[in-house]
Amino acid sequence: MTANSLGSEELRLSILGMRCAGCISAVEGALGSVSGVESVSVNFADHSAIVKGNPDIEALKKSIKSAGFDAAVMEGFEDPREQEAQELARYNSLMYKAKIAGGFGVFLMIGEHLDWFPMMGMAHSQFFWTVIAVLTLMIMGYCGGHFYTGAYQSFRLGQYNMDTLIALGTGSAWFYSCVMIDYYMAFPALSQHAYFEAAVVILAFINLGNALETQARGKTSGAIRQLLGLQPRTARVVRDGVEMDVPIEEVGLSETLRVRPGEKIPVDGILVEGHSSVDESMLTGESMPVEKTLGALVAGGTMNQTGSFLFTATRIGRDTALAQIIKSVRSAQNSKPKIARLADQIASIFVPVVVLISGATFLLWLIFGGEGALSYAFVSSMTVLVIACPCALGLATPISVMVAVGRAAQSGILIRKGEALQTAGKLNCIILDKTGTVTQGKPRVAKVLAFGDFGEATVLQLAASLESGSEHPLAGSILEAAKLQALKLTRVKQFQAIAGRGVSGQSKEQALLFGNKTLMLEQQIPVDDYICVLQELSQLGQTPMLLAVDGEIAGIISVSDPIKADSAEAVRELKKLGVRLIMVTGDNDITANAIAKQAGITEVKAQVLPEYKATVVRELQRIGYCVGMVGDGINDAPALAQADVGMAIGGGTDVAIESADIVILQGSLLKVAEAMKLSSATLVNIKQNLLGAFFYNTISIPLAAGLFYPLFGVLLNPMIAGLAMAMSSVTVVSNANRLRWMKF
Repeated sequence: MTANSLGSEELRLSILGMRCAGCISAVEGALGSVSGVESVSVNFADHSAIVKGNPDIEALKKSIKSAGFDAAVMEGFEDPREQEAQELARYNSLMYKAKIAGGFGVFLMIGEHLDWFPMMGMAHSQFFWTVIAVLTLMIMGYCGGHFYTGAYQSFRLGQYNMDTLIALGTGSAWFYSCVMIDYYMAFPALSQHAYFEAAVVILAFINLGNALETQARGKTSGAIRQLLGLQPRTARVVRDGVEMDVPIEEVGLSETLRVRPGEKIPVDGILVEGHSSVDESMLTGESMPVEKTLGALVAGGTMNQTGSFLFTATRIGRDTALAQIIKSVRSAQNSKPKIARLADQIASIFVPVVVLISGATFLLWLIFGGEGALSYAFVSSMTVLVIACPCALGLATPISVMVAVGRAAQSGILIRKGEALQTAGKLNCIILDKTGTVTQGKPRVAKVLAFGDFGEATVLQLAASLESGSEHPLAGSILEAAKLQALKLTRVKQFQAIAGRGVSGQSKEQALLFGNKTLMLEQQIPVDDYICVLQELSQLGQTPMLLAVDGEIAGIISVSDPIKADSAEAVRELKKLGVRLIMVTGDNDITANAIAKQAGITEVKAQVLPEYKATVVRELQRIGYCVGMVGDGINDAPALAQADVGMAIGGGTDVAIESADIVILQGSLLKVAEAMKLSSATLVNIKQNLLGAFFYNTISIPLAAGLFYPLFGVLLNPMIAGLAMAMSSVTVVSNANRLRWMKF
C-alpha cells in the first residue's frame, strides 16, 4: 500500500470545521464524490468520518477542502494525551473568544444604559460611533471569523449551515447599526437603535455554547480514550538473549517479550514461560484477575499483576484484540440507526427553511408592524436566524449512540453495529445455543462411581491411562481429573479406539474396556444392574461411561458440561424483560432438557442440525417475533447473521464473532440483558433529545418571529436567542452523558 493509497482498508478522517448538522451532508457529498469511495459515514458528535473503498487520500483532502472543511487522517493508536490537549486548546480558544466578545458587548450595554456615550444622530457623535463600529467589526472578525469563513464557503457551494444563520444574523445587526450612524434621523423613533452590542454578545453566547459542548462532547469519547490509553508505547523484547525496550511499532510477529509485574502487556500472544494473574477488566468487564499459565493467551493492553513471564507475539499492530475492539467501537459510533438518518435529513433542509422564515418575518413585520416596523422587522428576522440553528437536532442521535457504545465497551459488551443498539431493546424472543453459551463449553468429570473391590481413585486412574492415547473430546476432561488428584498413569498396550463406542487396551495383564453401554453389550459384559444409575446420570445432563476390567464392570465415570455460574440468574433477568427464551442445540433430548432445567429454560429444541438453526430463527421472525440469537460456535454463524440481533460470546470462534452485531467479551449471559437494557435506555435518550430539539425549534421560531407579540407583548431579544441556541446543544450533550453512569 502506497502512502497515498488505502488499499481495501477503511480510512478514518478527523473533519475540521463542522459546526452543525447541516455540515453532514456537505461533508458526505464532498467525500462521496471522490473516485474509489464506496461509502461514507460522518459522525457529527466527534467530528470524524469513516471512508470505505479505494480512494486517493490527497484527492479526499482536496475535495473536503473545496467544500470548506479540512481533513486529517487518523491512523493506528493516537496518543489520548494529544487528543485531550487538542480538545483543551479548542475549549480554551472558544472560551477566550467568548470572554472578549462578551466583555465588549457588556461594556456597550452598560455604557448605553448609563448614557456614557454620545447620542446617535449628532454631528459630534459620528466619529465616536464610527470607532465603535470598527472595534465591533474587529471583535466580530476575531471572535466569529470561523463562522463567516464557513458561511462564505457554504454560499460559494450553494449550501447552508449554522454558519449561514450566524453570519446573516450578526452581520445584518452590524450593517443595520452602521446605517444608523449616518441616517439616524431618517428612521422612526422606535427604530432608532444600534445593535452593535447584540452582534458581539450573540457571538459570545455561541462561542460559550460551543466551548461547553466541546467539553461535554469530550466526555463521550472517554471510553475510546481509556482503550487507547491501554496501549503501551514501548515493549521489552528478548533478542539474542538480551532484553531491550523498543517502540511498540517495532515489535514483530513471533518475537519473545518479557512482561514484569505491574506492566501492561504490549501485544497479543501465548505465554511460554512463567505464570501470573492478569487484569482483563478493561477488555472484558470482568473485575477478577485471570490466572495465566503455560500456553495461555494474553491480550495487548491488559495489566499484568503478580508474576513475570515471557510470551510469544501472535498478533501485533492493528490485528491485536484491543485494536479490533477500538475499531469496532468507532465503527458502531459512526454507524447510523434509522432514527439518526431521519434527523440528518431534517437538519439538512432545516437551514434554508429558516432563512425563508426569517425573510417572511421581515416582510410581515415591515407591512403590518406599524410605527417602528423596520426595527421590529429587523430584530425579529435576526432573532429567527440566530435561535433556529439545528445543532441540537444534529447532535440528538449521534451523541447518544457514542456514549452508549462507549458505556457498553466499558462493561465488556462490544456493539459492532449502531442498528443493533436501536433494535436490541425491542427483542421479545431470544434463542440460546447450549454448549459454550448456557454451559461452560469445557466438559469435566462430574462423578466417579466404583464397584466391587475397586476404589474411585483406581477407576479414574485406569480410565485416564486408557484415554491418554485417545483423541475423543471427553478424554481431556478425564485426564484433567486424574491430574488434579495427582494419579500416576500406567502404560497401556494394544490400545484401540472403537468409533462411537469407546476404547480398549491392556494394562498390567488386565483387559480394559471404557465406553458406553453399547460397547459393553457388544463385548457381552452384563450391565443390567447399572441401567438405573446410567439413566439417572443421563437425566442430570451427564454423559456416563462404563469401565470394565477383565469382563466385569468396575466403575462408572460421568462427564458433564456444567452451566455457567450466572446462566440461571441471566435467564431470570431476561424473563423479567418479557423475553421468550428457547434453547436450541444439536445435543440429545435428555441432556438438553437437563441443562435447560438447571438454567430455568422451559422451551427446548434438541437434535437440531447446524444448518437448521437459521431456519428456526426465520420461522420465529415469520410469525412476528423480533429475534435475538446468542451463540459461540461456527455452526451458530448463519443463525447469528439471520437474527434481528446476533450476539456472539467472546470466547467463541472468529466466524461467530464476525457474524454477530454484538460481541459479549466476558462470555456472561447476564450481558445479554444488560445490552437490552442499554439499548432501551439509549432509544429513550435519543427520543428525549429529538423531542427536546424539535420542541425547542417549534416554540422558539414563532417566539422569535414575534407571533406572540400581539397577544402578550413578548418579543425575544436577539442576545437571549443566541444564549438559548447555544444552551440547547449543551442540554442535548448533557442528557446523552447520563448514559455514562447507567447502572445495570
